[in-house]
Amino acid sequence: MEILAFGVQADEKPLIEKAFAGVHDVRCLDVFLTEDTAAIAAGHEVISTSVNAQLNAEVLRTLAAGGTAMIAQRSTGFNNIDLEVAEHLGLTIARVSTYSPYSVAEFAWTLAMAVNRRIVRASNRTRDFDFRLDGLMGRDMRGRTVGVLGTGKIGEAFTRIAHGFGMQLLGWDLAPAPGCVELGMKYVDKDELLAAADLVSLHVPLLPATHHLIGADELRAMKDEAILVNSSRGGLIDSDALVAELRKGRFAGVGLDVYEAEAGLFYIDKSMEAVDDDTLARLMTFPNVLVTSHQAYYTADAVAQIVDTTARNVDDYVAGRRSENVLVPAAPTR
Repeated sequence: MEILAFGVQADEKPLIEKAFAGVHDVRCLDVFLTEDTAAIAAGHEVISTSVNAQLNAEVLRTLAAGGTAMIAQRSTGFNNIDLEVAEHLGLTIARVSTYSPYSVAEFAWTLAMAVNRRIVRASNRTRDFDFRLDGLMGRDMRGRTVGVLGTGKIGEAFTRIAHGFGMQLLGWDLAPAPGCVELGMKYVDKDELLAAADLVSLHVPLLPATHHLIGADELRAMKDEAILVNSSRGGLIDSDALVAELRKGRFAGVGLDVYEAEAGLFYIDKSMEAVDDDTLARLMTFPNVLVTSHQAYYTADAVAQIVDTTARNVDDYVAGRRSENVLVPAAPTR
């Protein structure tokens, strides 16, 4: 069987080819799955997609009409997939339910420290042989308060790093994580966390209940000199509300590895084009904002785990097995 993989990055390609070697042929495409490219999959029973693939009703119908029966997404998140339509069409959908939490947690801290210590501005200056320190003053993390929204595996890994910095730990989640409690984390409601935290980091999935989890009211509740980091999903933050607060001169720094309208932008070279997303363009102009292109997961360790799990998901589909990674068909209820 030939597997068609969409949205494959150059660094990712050899790992994907290795994972499928000797079992299935795999053809890697650098184009992303969209309404315009879905027809390419015709004749392929199994395809693999990236996190920013468009898997709406129209795309899913095109795939099913072309003979696709299984979609193996190379990510944990699946908010880009219309699962109800997929199930109606009889498609099998699988994801990667877990991979190295350290890749994302460490990158979230990279963003936090980069904006805190003005690393990008300092680097740009020294490249021009400007060695002044004006405007580069940061703050110690030790003794300050971190607020972690979502204390699953990634949130716990982020918390352990915060504990190493000697920070006060506040958490918010549906249930306390025993590992975070052992570190001394105090679980509080969201409003209390936002008001007290010097650093707020988001580690929750994007669901209808968490869409714009950080909106205008939540942003106003935060300290003026707080740092906000999002390495989870862009839709967790109301980007327009964030721009409005930044225009007031608020926040010591904002680190965004994700953006709510990133599909069609991130992972693509737009350097020779005019980007018509006014909100993103405005975010990029603030000196205290650092935007990266959804790369927190992008370590050799994490990507190897992702593609190995993807290959196992395909093997399970071929063998008629079901794992915890299968989203559709839904698990039977008892």
